[in-house]
Amino acid sequence: MTTGVERLFDELGHFKRFQACLYFAAIFQAISCGIHYLASVFLVETPKFLCDAPSNITDVLYRNHSLTSLADIWTYYRPGDGPVVVRTAGGDQWELSPCLKMLRLDAINFQYEFFGNKTVESCGGFVYDHSEVEQSIVTDWDLVCEKEWLAKLTQPTFMLGVLIGALVFGDVADRIGRRPILMATGLCQFLFGVTVAFTGNYYLFVLIRFLLAMVSSGYLVVVFVYVTEFTGIKVRTWTSMHVHAAFAVGIMVVALVGYLVRVWWIYQIILTLSTSPFLLYCWKFPETPFYLMAKGRYKEAQELLDTMAYFNGLPPTLKVSELKDECDGALLNDNNQEDGRAVEVEKRLSILDMFGSLKMAGRSATCWAIWFIGSLGYYVFSLGSVNLGGNQYINLFLAGAVEVPSYLIGCFAMDRVGRKKTCAPALLLGGVACMLIIVVPQDIEILALVLSMTGKFAIAIAFGLIYLYTCELYPTIIRSLAVGSGSMMCRVGSVMAPFCVYLADIWIYLPQLIVGILAFIIGILTLFLPETLGQPLTSTLEEAEALGSKPNTKNTADS
Repeated sequence: MTTGVERLFDELGHFKRFQACLYFAAIFQAISCGIHYLASVFLVETPKFLCDAPSNITDVLYRNHSLTSLADIWTYYRPGDGPVVVRTAGGDQWELSPCLKMLRLDAINFQYEFFGNKTVESCGGFVYDHSEVEQSIVTDWDLVCEKEWLAKLTQPTFMLGVLIGALVFGDVADRIGRRPILMATGLCQFLFGVTVAFTGNYYLFVLIRFLLAMVSSGYLVVVFVYVTEFTGIKVRTWTSMHVHAAFAVGIMVVALVGYLVRVWWIYQIILTLSTSPFLLYCWKFPETPFYLMAKGRYKEAQELLDTMAYFNGLPPTLKVSELKDECDGALLNDNNQEDGRAVEVEKRLSILDMFGSLKMAGRSATCWAIWFIGSLGYYVFSLGSVNLGGNQYINLFLAGAVEVPSYLIGCFAMDRVGRKKTCAPALLLGGVACMLIIVVPQDIEILALVLSMTGKFAIAIAFGLIYLYTCELYPTIIRSLAVGSGSMMCRVGSVMAPFCVYLADIWIYLPQLIVGILAFIIGILTLFLPETLGQPLTSTLEEAEALGSKPNTKNTADS
């Protein structure tokens, strides 16, 4: 279909008024995907907490501080730095820790140090520091101590929904069309997003968030295809890369709303409503012309081409019948040139053929590794930004903001210096920046933040271009399989990312260090991949294996 595709955009414009309006309208809802992917940062935020005393408290001691209320102790309290001692109205003295409390036996003087006998009791309830987190699901449902794992399971469960949603909706969109999936997933994002705020218990919360993850992932997968099928080859790199930029805007929205709203269910509703204008116009989205022609809906396709021409200020002279004839002719020529290779094509539609030779096995393993570290690093830097010290809202905002220039630079670099020469240095830079965190003194938080944001910036470049790079590294007969399997590795990385972030409980910079080491190693492996800039797309495995073994041509070929 290459000839027909090129002619359509040559005559109607690669990115004129019609495509521009449709593009920005479609990626607006991608902001919602970024919002819901990162919303859990503040939904499951755990403030400082202690076991609650069994009766009214009259006096409080913590180290050298003497107070009359637990609400006043949070300014001084540091978890793990000793218990808080309280005296109740009945005269009992208790030592309160986050997950247990001890009753002092036969205590006479009310002082911080006590060397007598104590009775250990489990917590009957908890008291929380509401100075920063007024209300989260952790404080509502006491997801601390022995229930802490439930709070930590919310994001991995969400990412599992992302994985399943990508598989389900990508396939369904090929069967029933891009437009109905965009409308359905966009509407369900709104419905599930609001419903999350009114869940009355943890398990219903996780279930609705899982469904929200599926439809958010489905929208993000299909919108990439949708905007690609409406934009020409001259701008396709830019339009596909900047869907990621809309996702990054969603991260910044999460930081802003999280700063302004400290009650989780109000926060969730506001986040969902922020992209609700999408519902007002999504029903006007047309189906893509190539899907209509592929399904034989030529009358609808002709009406769409005429509409595109009208909005772009061009005469409606392009006919679907001409495009169909050109596509059929191109397909016939390809079949003749292949000289009976159809049987070979059928045999090669297996993932094993991505590893059919030593060269292809190394290439496939490296590509999978880039997909994996791109996703792992992306979400580790985003989810873990709030743990880096300083202002967590500014940290998360910066984690989204650094992505926008990364995609601009990535687009320029990959079309000028090459795919490999952009991807490998980006991974190496991200790896070095993260590993340098080891030598940063803990009291210089700003330096650690700068290094972490540098890592996010660099890995975002590699993550943004790997889709196109994978398309160019593999031949037509297994190209979709290569991208699909790479996308699966991407989802595996996103599921593992929350668990990696939790390693910050061991050492605050351990997640960034792990990502840095992996990124550096994978960056070195990327240097052994062939350069694809200026190379024509390959049709057979033999041609794909030959990439890099012959000099680049001057002619630029885009996928």
